[in-house]
Amino acid sequence: MPAKSKAQQKAAGAALSAKRGETAKNDLKGAARDMYESMSEEQLEEFASGDREQKPDHVK
Repeated sequence: MPAKSKAQQKAAGAALSAKRGETAKNDLKGAARDMYESMSEEQLEEFASGDREQKPDHVK
């Protein structure tokens, strides 16, 4: 299931980067940290994938 907003997609990308060891886990904040702890690398890849142009900035 891809992200529903640009913010979700960005948070998933940050969490994915930390899962892969490209960035430090301590640099994550908020939703990205929660995603890092609760989702697998495969789930994060799916969530972060897709086109951003048609997505709203935020979803309530």
